[in-house]
Amino acid sequence: MSEHKAVIHWAQSSQSPDEFLKGRYSREHTWTFDGGLAIAASASPAVVPKPYSNAANVDPEEAFVASVSSCHMLTFLHVASRGGFEVVSYDDEAVGLTTKDERGIPWVSSVVLHPRIVHGPKQPTREEEDRFHHAAHDQCFIANSVKTDVRVERNARD
Repeated sequence: MSEHKAVIHWAQSSQSPDEFLKGRYSREHTWTFDGGLAIAASASPAVVPKPYSNAANVDPEEAFVASVSSCHMLTFLHVASRGGFEVVSYDDEAVGLTTKDERGIPWVSSVVLHPRIVHGPKQPTREEEDRFHHAAHDQCFIANSVKTDVRVERNARD
């Protein structure tokens, strides 16, 4: 079907191998995608303390949450358009939660999406919009690729 590539680059910045062996090395690295975009990445400061991580950079957990949210949004837009409803804007403040599994290993156990959607003149009912979200979840490539619980939570009339 399709292939998706990313180049991940990290290099030791410390001159001392001893510092590396003690875990005192920067986790900053770069993600480069097939179109040429390079993103500054790092371990999360919640996982690796400063100065060995950089909160200004994207961390894998944030990228995972963004990937889930983006896939859901793109699939929702497709489903809504096929249902005859224009989407004018779509904003989401997605939140991922890292917990420990039964073996004590951390994992992103849930991602909660909080979409705020503005439709064109033709407004879907709450039930129609719920169907669009269910279909988007069922058809999202990323949601179908992970064991993380992905939920959509909306305000009373969003």
